Amino acid sequence: MERKMRWGVIGAGVVLAIASVFVIRAGLQPCAWLDIALKRSGCLCTLEKRGTAVESVDFSPDGSLVASSSRDGEVQLWRVADRTLFRTLEAPSASEKGAHSYDIAFSPNGTILALGLPDGTVRLWRVNDGMLVRTLEGHSGRVCSLDFSPDGRLLAAGFSSGVVQLWQVADGQLSRELREHKGQVLSVAFSPKGAVLASASLDGTITLWQVTDGVLIHKMEKISVTTGVAFSPDGSMLATDRQLWSVDGWVSIREMKSTKGGMGNVAFSPDGKMLAAGNAWYEVRWWRVADGLLLRAVKGHTDSVNSVAFSPDGDVMASGSLDGAVRLWQVPEG
Repeated sequence: MERKMRWGVIGAGVVLAIASVFVIRAGLQPCAWLDIALKRSGCLCTLEKRGTAVESVDFSPDGSLVASSSRDGEVQLWRVADRTLFRTLEAPSASEKGAHSYDIAFSPNGTILALGLPDGTVRLWRVNDGMLVRTLEGHSGRVCSLDFSPDGRLLAAGFSSGVVQLWQVADGQLSRELREHKGQVLSVAFSPKGAVLASASLDGTITLWQVTDGVLIHKMEKISVTTGVAFSPDGSMLATDRQLWSVDGWVSIREMKSTKGGMGNVAFSPDGKMLAAGNAWYEVRWWRVADGLLLRAVKGHTDSVNSVAFSPDGDVMASGSLDGAVRLWQVPEG
């Protein structure tokens, strides 16, 4: 009996050693390797596992890079093709306890990466060489959300104070300040043509602004606490973390089925047929836009999923979590 147990232990050790060598040679984290081997979660790989929370992820417009920002003030740029680290950009970490945001956004042409900071500033870096282009001196509150206009001329920033600012990217001048929210503006999004800006706040309101003159077009009130907002690629719909709204009249179209609360940011697939979001239950979820059907929900993270982003071709999704990990997922069939 002792001999059998001893050989069993030796055999298990050999299997573990072989598995470890495979994981190391494949360049994948063990959990990602298991995800692929078991073909259960659709996790392609884990790009990083940091000791600090990941706040935001975004793909470059050409799909060659995926960026992630974390609470230590670092931005990591990863090559999607071989999943290697391309560049690290550093910014000051939060100066006060509990202050964080670090939202990131690529410009439409992919040459600039913007990072919002807890001190109220926005940093603009050149992607190709990592040089700091300029620092936008924003509002006194934390920068909670960022989005470039489709033509790349403007950058919208939402602040913890409830203010929304529009900046001219070319010269760094403040173009306009929008004041309507009473709580943190956790998401801003330009419409596909750039004529309208949507902003979502913890005060339970969503505001729609005319970009040219800053006129308030519409305000949705008494909405559940909203942390994400996104326009569909064709501009016909607006998604919050729970509902789809028609731009024509701003009426509710449908609610996403099997939805749990505590959602992170929301994202439309490039073809507009799917909607994805992370949540506080460690999940990444995909819905079919046509009928609100939940297509898939996967758990791979070990803490809340803050941010999700589709690759430009719609085949891969990146997710960032409070557990410090950035993961790439195979997008399910729609």
